[in-house]
Amino acid sequence: MATVHHAKNTDTDKQTPSKVLDKGGAVREGEELDANAVSTWLRDQGVDIAGEPTVTQFSGGASNWTYRLQYESEDNAESKSQDLILRRPPKGTKAKSAHDMVREYTVQKALKDAYPYVPKMVALCTDEDVIGADFYVMERMEGIIPRANLPKGVDLDPEQTRALCTNVIDALVELHQVDYKEHPDLVNLGRGDGYCERQVSGWDKRYVKAKTPNVPSFALVRQWLGKHTPADSKTCVIHNDWRFDNVILDAADPTKVIGVLDWEMATLGDPLMDLGSALAYWIEEDDNIIMQQSRRQPTHLKGMMTRDEVVAYYLKQTGLEIDNWTFYEVFGLFRLAGIVQQIYYRYYHKQTTNPAFKNFWIIVHVLHAKCLKLIAQYEGEALFTSHVQPHLQDMGVDAAMIEQLPSPIQSVIKGILPKSYFGQTAYKAEK
Repeated sequence: MATVHHAKNTDTDKQTPSKVLDKGGAVREGEELDANAVSTWLRDQGVDIAGEPTVTQFSGGASNWTYRLQYESEDNAESKSQDLILRRPPKGTKAKSAHDMVREYTVQKALKDAYPYVPKMVALCTDEDVIGADFYVMERMEGIIPRANLPKGVDLDPEQTRALCTNVIDALVELHQVDYKEHPDLVNLGRGDGYCERQVSGWDKRYVKAKTPNVPSFALVRQWLGKHTPADSKTCVIHNDWRFDNVILDAADPTKVIGVLDWEMATLGDPLMDLGSALAYWIEEDDNIIMQQSRRQPTHLKGMMTRDEVVAYYLKQTGLEIDNWTFYEVFGLFRLAGIVQQIYYRYYHKQTTNPAFKNFWIIVHVLHAKCLKLIAQYEGEALFTSHVQPHLQDMGVDAAMIEQLPSPIQSVIKGILPKSYFGQTAYKAEK
């Protein structure tokens, strides 16, 4: 069993390693929750709670707000203790489709019987008069959430790390095997065939809309994805945000997955697109320093599979076949670049002052270089003499931008790019 250093648990009477459990902290200023209004509403829904809760807030994630509500019953009280989680969209949200509480609640409620890793839903509120927004409440699953690093006190050797890695992938495989046709609420999630094509087109438009002057155009990448978009391999329930920091691990055995969180982007789609998007976050121990610094999950640990090993394992477990895995990998990186750039766009235009977003544009450059490298490996270096003509101007602008980057960053990006990249921009300059 994995080594876990035990400490007294203040949440329960059980002797569990409470220091490694994922917990909330103080509620952020401006994001306070009207706990009295929530308690009154919960009682109206028939939920058995006592008194008012202790409210804490989770810091993870950059989208919906997540709170923990701890209701403690008194001795001999009829009402029982309840440990609940409340999810709501940020204040001032305009695009309701991006923070759809009804969808997130419905997906999990429909999946619960077929997929054991989903938390138990308690109640959904669509009356904005209660706290000013839709929200839902679910039971808290107690465990460890593996973020950029495992919590201090959780020590896994390479064999245990491999078991954790395998179990996380197996949980994704299991999700992709759910028979969604047995659940009407799941059938209603999708728009039918053509998922891959819709995703490529959609992220193309989103990136162009979010582009700022200091990031590359992705012109060649976007053109290549459009020309190589495959038909859907199959249709199934996909999570669409599969990362280690969206799973919950058993505190007694940190190699075991007991829960999966953050279902706001779940839909019906192509499972290989889900895998490609997941691997965009998969940073290996020998990846460049910029990707290491932006890592959000502990895939750098010794014992973790490489990205190639993950793909091979997934295909073996599912029986799916791929003609061009490069498409899915490039799409995942481009999609991640779009997500990062959308966040940076808000910082660039002073819609947020969060200093954590200040250097996101550098990550976009690295993701662009990784996409070009993969495409060149797939097509051969001749790609840049036979396919790039329509985008010589874009390449010239992008290459000139790279030359202006700080030397350490420039060195990383030039180390990733295909050797012929700057050769073609030189040709453009001569012309």
